[in-house]
Amino acid sequence: MSTATNSFPVIRREISGMSIDSIVQKYGTPCYVYDMATIKQKVNDLRAFDLIRYAQKACSNIAILDRLRRLGVVVDAVSAGEVHRALAAGYGPEGIVYTADVFDREALALVKKLGLHVNCGSPDMIEQLGQVQPGASVTLRVNPGFGHGHSQKTNTGGPQSKHGIWHGDIDRCLRLADLHNIVIDGLHMHIGSGTDLEHLSQVCDALERVAKQIGRTITTISAGGGLPVPYRVGQSYVDIDKYFQLWDQTRKRLEKDFGHAIRMEIEPGRYLVAESGYLIAEIRAVKNMGENRFYLLDAGFNDLARPILYGAYHPISIYHRGAVPSADALFDTVVGGPLCESGDIFTQEEGGFVAKRALPPASIGDYLILEVAGAYGFVMSSNYNGRFRAPEVLIEDGQLHCIRERETFDDLIRGEKIPAAPIG
Repeated sequence: MSTATNSFPVIRREISGMSIDSIVQKYGTPCYVYDMATIKQKVNDLRAFDLIRYAQKACSNIAILDRLRRLGVVVDAVSAGEVHRALAAGYGPEGIVYTADVFDREALALVKKLGLHVNCGSPDMIEQLGQVQPGASVTLRVNPGFGHGHSQKTNTGGPQSKHGIWHGDIDRCLRLADLHNIVIDGLHMHIGSGTDLEHLSQVCDALERVAKQIGRTITTISAGGGLPVPYRVGQSYVDIDKYFQLWDQTRKRLEKDFGHAIRMEIEPGRYLVAESGYLIAEIRAVKNMGENRFYLLDAGFNDLARPILYGAYHPISIYHRGAVPSADALFDTVVGGPLCESGDIFTQEEGGFVAKRALPPASIGDYLILEVAGAYGFVMSSNYNGRFRAPEVLIEDGQLHCIRERETFDDLIRGEKIPAAPIG
């Protein structure tokens, strides 16, 4: 796979051959759009691995899960709800792994009922599983003592992270497994998002050490997730061939030591779906506040929370409904939403500092597109400020498919009840 840097337009007329205006005419704004061709390409990038396991928390619409299942991708679930999503999308229990740092009671009961394989993120999970399903096999998700991420909030390794089994607790896990006749047959390490090859080599070395500590019961190793995608001009992809080779070298050394074949999985989430996604919003106000020029949208952080959570950067483009200006005519602009929060800004840096973006002139009624929004976009959306969650639309083979309808007022108050007023 190429490691070339990406470039992003500031003026956009279409998405995967579909006119943006035609999408909005049919589904309104704000609206999430996913390009299935991009997802297929990302799956094909990773075919060298024995198994691709999608971390569905990145984008869990059952239509996306169905299409990934048809491409031979299995799935990871981090909650009972995600297990049910996978089942609704046509997966059988053999295609689902439950990965978490804890069992809530509903999830543990579901794991027992379906016989799901578990990727344990804490020693307590081994003991709890052993009490209800002795003799099971498990994978351990190990925290190697270091991490990496584009934000401290996406760093899943090291002593400040809650994720995984601390590398010094492996002996405790082995004792608990022996106590409950549980077989540890797999290892998984994931240190955070945006992994580069330098950090990856450290992960491979750490996994190899832990695998040798556990011994010959290991039959599967997981390369985890965290593969970066470019959000900014100048950022590049990891060289997938080199990424695979590093893991394959680790696998081959373990196969030699253990005397049997070892399956190598990878668990991407963001990598498969981020670049497929677009959030289309309408510009509803253009105003100057001192030295700052604002485009205010009908989409807010209730639709896309990544910027307010950790200062995430998303490429931005404009669709002009009237005359299209020159792409060279750019103005520093702040982009915000409609919510009653000062933090409802899409162009911000980590820590909440407002930033500006060089964007073309635009008018009320033009559309603004937040790009590379397929991962951790809709799945983090909410009804804050009484807002309806946006529809989701899939573009596949030149056709538009509504895979989630826009919410209504009935959806907004579903489950709420007013008790009878007290007498007197």
